[in-house]
Amino acid sequence: MKDIVRQNLLIHVDIMDLLNEQIKKESHSSATYLAMASWCDHNGLVNSAEFFYEQSLEEREHMMKIFHFINDNGGTAYSPEVGNINHDYGSLEEIFRASLDQEIAITKSIHNIVYECRNKRDLTTENFLQWYVNEQMEEEQTIRRILELFDLINVENVGLLFLDERIKDIRSNTNPE
Repeated sequence: MKDIVRQNLLIHVDIMDLLNEQIKKESHSSATYLAMASWCDHNGLVNSAEFFYEQSLEEREHMMKIFHFINDNGGTAYSPEVGNINHDYGSLEEIFRASLDQEIAITKSIHNIVYECRNKRDLTTENFLQWYVNEQMEEEQTIRRILELFDLINVENVGLLFLDERIKDIRSNTNPE
């Protein structure tokens, strides 16, 4: 029976497997951002904490969007196990650098799935993933803008508090509602 269902998918079965892997990556990102938010909260960086709480929610939404897409198109989405989450950071800058590395990895993964969609002629999934391509561009841009602040501001004492205030401004300017 499972083989018959898989034959009737609107998405290519190999792409479905890649999408399930992407679900794991989005879930891991969500959990990582939650750990980053906790570190910021613990260190009195409330705006940075809020930034990462929101990032965590967004990554979960990204995961759920893929989850529903797979199921809505005749596939089976799998709930991921999450582990190997770093909770130890040395500085706010380290957190944002790790965040950028994570976003770049997600971007590369999305691009890889798009390329595979083209190879398999899975236009349904390729069209679905265009939103993610654009979203990742915005995510990387936001983190890069924040990291530029570390180069511009002396982050010792007052600089760190000023930087924390700017996090809120950058997020609202790059992600208008």
